Amino acid sequence: MADLCPRFEGAMGIISKRWVGLILFELLNGAKRFSEMETDLPISGRLLSDRLKMLEKEGIVERNIYSEYPVRIEYSLSEKGKALKPVIQEIQNWADSWMPSVNTEKSKA
Repeated sequence: MADLCPRFEGAMGIISKRWVGLILFELLNGAKRFSEMETDLPISGRLLSDRLKMLEKEGIVERNIYSEYPVRIEYSLSEKGKALKPVIQEIQNWADSWMPSVNTEKSKA
């Protein structure tokens, strides 16, 4: 049995954490304020904050503070985070091809 590459294992540990993929997907379209992401994603504010801090510590997300009144804080992908774009796009392509479409009750009526 081949040994797992520690770098691969570390990368999968980061991007496989719950909600991280959706947060990265959301930030691929550009910088977002915390409140925008909280509205767009089905995640609690506390958990979103924890994930953003973890991604910032890993150097994947940048927190940008603008000296305005009131202070504006935006999150965006760093260069390291932007390098994940082709990976995320390929996961989306795979999902489009292989994941069943989600039918809601309304569409069945």
